[in-house]
Amino acid sequence: MKRRDFIRKTAGATIASTTALVFGNLNILFALPQSGPENGPFDMVAIMNGEPDVMFDMAIESLGGMEAFVKEGQTVVVKPNIGWDVIPERAANTNPQLVKRIIEHCYNAGASEVYVFDNTCDEWANCYKNSAIEPIAKEAGAKVVPGNLEKYYRPVEIPDGVTLKSAKVHELILDSDVFINVPVLKDHMATDLTIAMKNLMGVIWDRRWWHKNNLHQCIADFTTYCKPDLNVIDAYRVMMENGPRGVSEKDVVTFKTQIISSDIVAADAAAAKVFGTDPEDITYITQAAGMGVGTYQLDTLNINRIKL
Repeated sequence: MKRRDFIRKTAGATIASTTALVFGNLNILFALPQSGPENGPFDMVAIMNGEPDVMFDMAIESLGGMEAFVKEGQTVVVKPNIGWDVIPERAANTNPQLVKRIIEHCYNAGASEVYVFDNTCDEWANCYKNSAIEPIAKEAGAKVVPGNLEKYYRPVEIPDGVTLKSAKVHELILDSDVFINVPVLKDHMATDLTIAMKNLMGVIWDRRWWHKNNLHQCIADFTTYCKPDLNVIDAYRVMMENGPRGVSEKDVVTFKTQIISSDIVAADAAAAKVFGTDPEDITYITQAAGMGVGTYQLDTLNINRIKL
């Protein structure tokens, strides 16, 4: 039985016992031996057993602080998954507390402006509000902007794309100095998992074309053009089935985990392992790696594994 199937079959158990099974027996990522110096520099941080803000504080510090990614006076776009009109406990969207803490770190590093947006699937105003991301991002000082109109997007060429040769990309991605990608890890009916690479579909306008024309290859193609400066994967609450929207909180298991890396392929590979899936079973991961975007060979990376 695949680890993912095992986790799903245990989802009827209590949250605590299911999480213990995940981390006690199934979470290969945290069991891998250290492959580089214990004091860094690190290619990735995998952290577990804390609250979203505390985990991010520790993770970003071990990568050199947000100052390693955001310089004085720069503009930053933080792109969570805000695609669905559901409450945070449903885990269809990125954890709002994590979004808030990332924004605060950006300003502490000297950012002049921090923007937050998504091209949502449900009605955008309700998604922004009911995900709790809009109010908490504004509280942290971010400018929360819509992504619901084609006028916000500009055409670009994808010179290395196999299937995807062009796309319309949100102006914030094209005009900001720093791009921080903040997806939530969850099940997805079309791609098995949605993580960092698939979260980039929220920065383009014409995504319906992708679904009709080899979705996995389009995802991989776009990553050859759009490479976030930092990927912060939220696996605090993980939707194990019925994704991407979910049916109820019964679809969700609490993992209390984050994965942080500049390598979007490696980040997705690590998150797949957390979920209980072999990265080689996710087509867009192997396709993007084959195109030179990043690596899914985690044993070649120096990963800082932190258990709180």
